[in-house]
Amino acid sequence: MLVASALSALLALAVLGVLAGGEVWRHRIVYLGCAVASLILIAGGLKHLGQTPGTGPAIVLPIGLPWLNAHFRLDNLSALFMVLVNVGTTAASVFGIGYTSHLPEPRRVTPFFPLFLFGMNAVLISDDAFMFLVSWEFMSLASWALVMSDHKNAENRQAAFVYLMMATFGTFCLLTCFGLLAGAQGAYSFPAMRATALDSVSGFLVVLLALLGAGSKAGLVPLHAWLPLAHPAAPSHVSALMSGVMTKVALYGLIRILFDLHGHVAWGWGAALMVIGGVTAVMGVLYALLQDDLKKLLAYSTVENIGVVVIGLGLAIAFKDGGEKALAALALVAALYHIINHSIFKTLLFLSAGAVITATGQRSLNALGGLLKRMPWTGAAALVGALAISALPPLNGFVSEWLIFQALFKGPSLPHWAMKFGVPVVGAMLALAAALAASCFVRAYGIAFLGRPRSKAAAEAHQLPGSMRWSMAVLAALCIILGALPVTVTDAVSHVVQPLTGVSFAVSADLGWPWLSPVSSTRGSYSGTVLVMTGLSLFVISILLVHGFGTTKVRRADAWDCGHAEDIPQTQYTGESFAQPLRRVFCGSLFSARETVDMPPPGDNSPARFKLRVVDHIWVGLYLGIQRLVGYVADRVNRMQFLTVRRYLLMMFATLVFMLLVVAVRQQK
Repeated sequence: MLVASALSALLALAVLGVLAGGEVWRHRIVYLGCAVASLILIAGGLKHLGQTPGTGPAIVLPIGLPWLNAHFRLDNLSALFMVLVNVGTTAASVFGIGYTSHLPEPRRVTPFFPLFLFGMNAVLISDDAFMFLVSWEFMSLASWALVMSDHKNAENRQAAFVYLMMATFGTFCLLTCFGLLAGAQGAYSFPAMRATALDSVSGFLVVLLALLGAGSKAGLVPLHAWLPLAHPAAPSHVSALMSGVMTKVALYGLIRILFDLHGHVAWGWGAALMVIGGVTAVMGVLYALLQDDLKKLLAYSTVENIGVVVIGLGLAIAFKDGGEKALAALALVAALYHIINHSIFKTLLFLSAGAVITATGQRSLNALGGLLKRMPWTGAAALVGALAISALPPLNGFVSEWLIFQALFKGPSLPHWAMKFGVPVVGAMLALAAALAASCFVRAYGIAFLGRPRSKAAAEAHQLPGSMRWSMAVLAALCIILGALPVTVTDAVSHVVQPLTGVSFAVSADLGWPWLSPVSSTRGSYSGTVLVMTGLSLFVISILLVHGFGTTKVRRADAWDCGHAEDIPQTQYTGESFAQPLRRVFCGSLFSARETVDMPPPGDNSPARFKLRVVDHIWVGLYLGIQRLVGYVADRVNRMQFLTVRRYLLMMFATLVFMLLVVAVRQQK
């Protein structure tokens, strides 16, 4: 079996990574092996994608719990996620071939990289709760070790600690969730869970715990705190996988529980998910707008896109419970398509950021500039990724968000008043997030790649090895292909959602290839193929007209210099100045953003000082509050170590009396 052999190869590569020592070429062999294993897993996923539900390959191994064994299965949903996960891992592995020589301690990265890949793929094929949770922890601990690779940095140690705590919290929630799904019989296999009937309380708790467990790993607000800490701390090719791939494994877990194992989620949870997704999308992009660190900006952008996906999932739940199965299938297809698209363009953008950091040694936007001329491959690939994440046609990000909007337009048709009034509000939040995302990446790309270099490091930036460039080029090409030929992918995804929603829904049913017409051929249709062909035709005609009728003389002139001849990079826009109008509009209340200017009096030659104060109320109010509470309780409990013997005996006596009272009450009942 292709999948089993590839997973075995990843474990062998982890051992080889331990033995690699200080030889760079040995580390490169490990990354090359990871790329080959990922390609094999893509082939295995494509082979089983579109199969008849219930006919996927299954394996039972005599490991795990004594009475359960280990169950593995590859169905349509896991096959789709296996393809999209390993597209990202292939690109990151090829990128790592050239990137490994730039790591300060590659021996702390290479052994855990194939283990991380193994853990993510093992989650996808697990067919019982025990193996799912073991694989989930395997994925979490391997990624934690990669975040800790540069352990000498205090910020990295703090980021790894926060990540580990959030991962532990998420696993605990999922453990309890699967316990409720298993019921009193302890049926931990997924087929048995599907047949278990849940009462109203258990069903409510299952959805809540799944949302907390998978949502903390995906990055839903307010469970997103670890993303902007862990992603910058990890090596760039690992950051690409954590943001572009691992968060999709978390969404896979959420979809598996809500649409498959539970299967009967009430519409109220769908409405709640839509609101949570809308808040997450807006808050995530506002966080991103405030960042000067390139990798933190991309991490917060992941939060925004996870919110977009959750809006689609919530809408699918509401439609499914309301009996609108076709619309539920449309919303789920849109959410899955955005998962695919975000996996590709976010992996591309993180690899581009890694290339910039490798070439310049800088992560601050205000220390970059003018990189497009010095790094044309990276600049072109990053431009495609920035356009795709900004949801601009004809790239792939536009298609999936357009499909989510098409599903949202039908939301008020549901009979619930909360949906009639809530869907337009969520739609407005999604539109606002899309507009802010475009502004965010105009800011990021313009300051990093255009203009003049703002530092010596940016002025001396150099081109990177071929493996790093080609990995970005392939991902950029996929962004264009998925935007130009979306019908092929949406038709394949429709087979995945059929067993989850009970209906087969072809997004191109009305008009056929290459048109998307999810609602009506007259009221909502789009074709990326036609748009691309029209754009290329106009481009060719323009070139012919210019060369046929234009002048052949060459004219040269200096670039516009803002009215003065001095070449002063400091006169350019900075990240803070670009974001200032939006910061003043949105962040004054949300983040308590305050600007102060210390202007020296006349005659004083000291420079003016600008200070910006931004408060993350979620971090201060929630996480620091929990930290203070835990510290307070720990201090009080710690005093119990220093009690007298008489007080210890009194505590034992009080405990005994309490237990006797409990037994007496139970006997009376």
